[in-house]
Amino acid sequence: MTLLLVLSFTFAIAQPSLKREFRGAWIHTVGNQQFKNMSTDSLKQLFINTLDNFAKAGINAVIFQVRPQADAFYKSELEPWSRFLSGTQGIAPAEEWDPLQFMIEESHKRGMELHAWCNPYRVTSNDTEQLHPGHLYFKKPEIFRKYGTQLYFDPGEPEAIEHTVKVIADIVSRYDLDAIHFDDYFYPYPIAFEEFHDDASFVKYAQKQGFEYWQKADWRRNNVATLIKELNDTIKAIKPWVRFGISPFGIHRNLKDTPDGSGSQTNGLSNYEQLYADVPAWLQKGWVDYNVPQIYWKIGHPAADYKTLIEWWSEKNFGGHLYIGQNISTFKDADLDNPLKTQFEAKMKMVRTLPNVHGNVWWPGWSINANPFGFSDSLSSTYQKYPAIVPAYTSLDSTAPLSVSKVTVKKGSITWSHPHYRVSGADKMQEPQFFAVYRFPEGQAADIENSSYLLKIVDSNSLKLEKQSGKKIRYTYVVTAIDRCRNESLPSKVITSSY
Repeated sequence: MTLLLVLSFTFAIAQPSLKREFRGAWIHTVGNQQFKNMSTDSLKQLFINTLDNFAKAGINAVIFQVRPQADAFYKSELEPWSRFLSGTQGIAPAEEWDPLQFMIEESHKRGMELHAWCNPYRVTSNDTEQLHPGHLYFKKPEIFRKYGTQLYFDPGEPEAIEHTVKVIADIVSRYDLDAIHFDDYFYPYPIAFEEFHDDASFVKYAQKQGFEYWQKADWRRNNVATLIKELNDTIKAIKPWVRFGISPFGIHRNLKDTPDGSGSQTNGLSNYEQLYADVPAWLQKGWVDYNVPQIYWKIGHPAADYKTLIEWWSEKNFGGHLYIGQNISTFKDADLDNPLKTQFEAKMKMVRTLPNVHGNVWWPGWSINANPFGFSDSLSSTYQKYPAIVPAYTSLDSTAPLSVSKVTVKKGSITWSHPHYRVSGADKMQEPQFFAVYRFPEGQAADIENSSYLLKIVDSNSLKLEKQSGKKIRYTYVVTAIDRCRNESLPSKVITSSY
């Protein structure tokens, strides 16, 4: 391990353990050229190894891309199998399996959430990609637009919104996922000297929707807002505990573009002006449960300073949970005050001391497997050494589940009971999805607010205890139930055992 990383540990070692923190990682599938050459067993093993590495690094939420290009990494009757799975769009895996279902089960086994990551409008990445003959494009070509070398849904076409909502409703209805996640691709990133070709839909719908000819930008923002509201309404109508999260580009608006001075002191592309996404408005209206601005730059970046942006998002406090999209590669940049260490310490200090920031999401998650510049080691040994529970979504549900009972330690395993655990007909909001097992050395008070004693988060009502080397040690154990909105029950009765 390098001196730089050793020096970056100072802050984290001194800081008390965090009981609640979102620790996500993105697993992207778009553009992947590896999967198509792998057997099903090999691909499953890759996913298992990745999730095991996530668990070692303290990750508690997996954000898995399942709809990269109006296609599917799951069984769907609405859209074709993804080209990035088999190599050809619409071709099912050689051995029948469902990657989304597999990842849900494997994530939950490790006490981690699974967020299904979908892209709302992108259809192709370039003009050489072939669409499956059954793709919606061939049935409804009028609701699509080519821009540059790519194909997109036209966000101004009501049928494009209707289709996207139908796809998400299908996923939420059939899978036991924890959240739907959208990234930063709403209207396409602008291409120099080329306008997005939506004049036809603007002429067709804008005036009827209350927009004049000079209000095209407002009309576009309204189109995206309509999609977001309909998605959230649909998700909550099906399963009110399933969250809806957005991960926008890191700059909402630049100060120079806001007459009221509300923008950030930055100089870059803007969600509001160029991508037509008014994320703060969605948060304030309760249409989005969590926000993950992609603040992918270093501290001191001349156009998009990390410190400026994380403070801007925290200070504005638009509502919902705020997690920071982190670019792993920037964590090796030299600290501005001490070039002998990295920016790791300074960035984590901001995340954990700013009042409205509730965690991180790491990009790209695949990098955690490779442990670049000792990054994964830093998470597992220092910054995410102890487990953390995802912050509770009390705006959706604030009632804690009932406590567990009948806690027993026997033959190297701890077991317990809960009246609502996997009981048919039980209230899903109060059903425990996970359990937290705390272990304290004999004589130590059972303080469940100190996560250094949080042994593990599991999705079953038992845990096999790892045998300690040397002589037997007496421990006391406490178990709590965690519901789908991450409310935690009161602790169980304390049980003492030697192991």
